[in-house]
Formats: sequence, structure tokens, C-alpha cells
Amino acid sequence: MDLEKSPAERPAVPAEGCLTVAIRLPVRIVVLVLVVPVRMLWDALVVGGRFLRDTVLRPAGRVLQWVAWAVFVWPWVTLWRYVVVPAGKALAWLGYVLLVVPTVWLYETVLTPVGHAIAWVARGVGAGLMWVLRGVGAGFAWVLRGIGAVLARVLTPVGRAVAWLLRGLGAGFGAVAFGVYQVVAWLVRHLIVVPALWLYEWILAPVGRAIAWAARGAGWLVRMIFTGIGAALYWTLRVVLVLPALALWRWVLVPVGRVLAVVAREVWDALGHAWRVAGHLSLAVGRFLGRLFRWIFVEPVRWVYRSVLTPVGHVVRDTVLRPAAEAARGVGRVTRQALATARESARQTRADIRRMLFGTPREPERVPLAKHRREPGAAATRTLGSSTTALTKD
Repeated sequence: MDLEKSPAERPAVPAEGCLTVAIRLPVRIVVLVLVVPVRMLWDALVVGGRFLRDTVLRPAGRVLQWVAWAVFVWPWVTLWRYVVVPAGKALAWLGYVLLVVPTVWLYETVLTPVGHAIAWVARGVGAGLMWVLRGVGAGFAWVLRGIGAVLARVLTPVGRAVAWLLRGLGAGFGAVAFGVYQVVAWLVRHLIVVPALWLYEWILAPVGRAIAWAARGAGWLVRMIFTGIGAALYWTLRVVLVLPALALWRWVLVPVGRVLAVVAREVWDALGHAWRVAGHLSLAVGRFLGRLFRWIFVEPVRWVYRSVLTPVGHVVRDTVLRPAAEAARGVGRVTRQALATARESARQTRADIRRMLFGTPREPERVPLAKHRREPGAAATRTLGSSTTALTKD
């Protein structure tokens, strides 16, 4: 199919170098020689493990599971089902009978009427207290209104006079305080603020500007010194360490890594290929051993079973087992008949003894079907030609 496709439709195959082709064949041969015994041993272990699992471990696991169920689970299930659950139900019933029922009866019969009575008494007491408090509040309000009238008629004029006097004293004291404030402010301005401002403008500011300019020059000088030292260290380290390491990485480690990667990839592919080939070889060896075991053991046993044991079994079945089975069935039939005869004889003997001791039992009187159903018999039935009524009777 690939030969019939056009070049554009064919899958692209990656080009391989001569190093890959040169490494592939010897690596695959060596790996195949090394992997074949490992794969055969692995297949043998897998077959043995499956046989051990199916014949030993699985039955043992089932037995252990049954034993664990019988020893650990079943006693607890039995205890829960037949002891704990009935005991819990009994305790719940006792709690209901001894606690819930008396509590409900006490609540409905005793506490509810008592609560209703207490509520009625509390409503009456509350109404009385409200009436008393309403009267006391009315009297207290009347007293307060009297006191308010006294205060409005006497104390209000006195208070207004005291307030007028205090406003006059406050006005005089305020004028004196304002004059003292003006004097103190003039002294503080001309003795402290003006000299401090002149000192800041003509001495401290020029000195500060000179110090700042000197600090900026010193910072620029230090920065230039450290920049030169850093550039020198950078180029020194680059020339001494970085460029040799870069050359080592680019011209030594990368090619070696690529070669090692090719070798590792080929070894891995060779391991996979060798593992699959070894699987086919192991399967062929296993089939050969299976056929050899079949030819040596299974076929002879099957031939002995079919050619020797089966005819001998048929002869034994026809000459011994079937006659023995027929004889056993005959003996069984005779035994059953004898037992039936003995049972019938015993029944007749019991009936004869009962008849001798108590006499023959009286036969129950048989009632005709027509009489039993209260219907006229065949001779007394009504017909068109007979007179069986009171009007047509002769």
C-alpha cells in the first residue's frame, strides 16, 4: 500500500545518521543475548506464579476468608442480631413505660392545671400591681408639677440676675486678658521668631546647601569607583570562567551528550526489540516444552484411559455394577413390599382388637340428597298434569 501512494502521501521517515546505523546492530545483538535468558526466566516465573495463584493461594485465601468470617465477623453479627438488638428494644420499651408514660401523665394531669392556676393568679396580681402603680404615679406627677411651679415663680428671677452679673464680670476679665495676650505675642515675635528666621535664611540654609553639594560629589566619586571595580570584576570573571565554561559546554559537553543520547536511545530501543523477540522465543520454547510434556505424559495417560481403563470400566459396569444395582433394586422392592404387607397386617390386627373390645361402630345414617337439601323427591315433583297445590287438589 505504501508503494502505491504518491511521494506526497507517504509518511515522512526521519533521516538517521551514520552513527545511529553503526551503533544499532551491535547493540541489538548484545542486548538480545543478554535479554533472552532474563525474558525466559521472567516468563517461567509468571507461569509458576499463575499456577501457584490458581492452585494454592486462591483456595488458601478463600479458606482464610471463611475462617476470618467465622472467627471475627460471625460472632459479632450474632451478638448484635440476637443480643444487642433485643436488649436495646427491651431497654427502649422499659424507658418508654417507666419514663415517658409517667412524665406525660404527670404533665397532662398535674403540671398543666397547676400552671393554669399559677398563670391566673399571676394575671390577677399583675392587674392589682398595675392599679396601685398607676395611682402612685399620678400622685408623684402631681407633686412634681407643684415643685415645678415653685421653681418657675421663685428661682427663675434669681437665676437671671446671677447670670447678668456673671456676664459683666466676664466682659471685664476678657478685655484685660486680650491686652496681656497682645503684649506677650509682640515680645515673642521680636525676641524669638525674627532672630530664628534670620539665622535660618543667612546661616543654616547656605551651610546645608554646601554640605549637600559636597555629599553629592562624594557619592558620585564613590559610585564611579565601584562601577570601575565592578566592570573589572565582570570582565575578569567572564574571561576566566564564563568563556571557558561556554566553550566546554558548546564544543565538548553538547556533542558528547548528543552521542550519549543516541546511544541511550538505541540501547532503549534495542531493549524493547530484544524483549519482544525474547518473548516470541520464550513462547516458542514454552510451546515446545508443552508439546513435549503432552507427548511424554498427557498422551500416554489419555491412551491408557481410553484404551485400557475405559473398556475395563465398561466391563466392570456391565458385569458387576449393573447386576449389583439390579439386585439392590430388587431387594429394595421386596423390602418395601414386605414392609407394606407388615403395615397392612398391623392395621388389620388393630382393627380386629378394637372391634373385639368396643364392638362394631355404628354406621352413620345416610340422608338422601333431596331431603338433605330440603327439596321434593323425584315422585313429589310438580308437573303440569298433577294436582299438588291446594286449589287443584282432588
